[in-house]
Amino acid sequence: MGLTDEQPRAEAGTRIIERNRLIARIAIARKNGARVVLANGCFDVLHVGHVRYLEAANALGDLLVVGINADEQVRALKGAGRPFVCERERAEVIAALRAVDMVTIFHEPTVAALLLAIRPDVHAKGTDYTIDTVPERDVVRSYGGRVAIVGDPKDHSSSHMVIQLNRPVEKTATSDEQ
Repeated sequence: MGLTDEQPRAEAGTRIIERNRLIARIAIARKNGARVVLANGCFDVLHVGHVRYLEAANALGDLLVVGINADEQVRALKGAGRPFVCERERAEVIAALRAVDMVTIFHEPTVAALLLAIRPDVHAKGTDYTIDTVPERDVVRSYGGRVAIVGDPKDHSSSHMVIQLNRPVEKTATSDEQ
């Protein structure tokens, strides 16, 4: 089951779990009645949209597992020069969030194999999708799971943040310069 505020949080790195151990941990949680939710993404540059997505996904069940795209898949999805942050560090940042119970890195081009391996009760996707446009919806339905769209409107993106960071900053007079 998910952690309560009274339970100590493990160091973020200890909550990054390879797939076989993840499958075993989920089986134990299910025996204890946990409802499992899977969210996934690149999470290259963390922003408030990611936090809202993961908090909303957490609210759908008892145990939130987050699948992080491996570096080679981020490069294939986002292009040369990405990711900005390596997979292990992206996983550690996500694992440090209060809403997240476990993190795993997946190396396949889609999250379908991870879905079939852990069979979450709910597959949570962000608002850039609809139930009908989630690429893995048929995979989730094949084992009796459901897809849920969660989070705030897609007004934030790592790519947009990078563009903003690369813009020249106008210098304004500080109180010392006036």
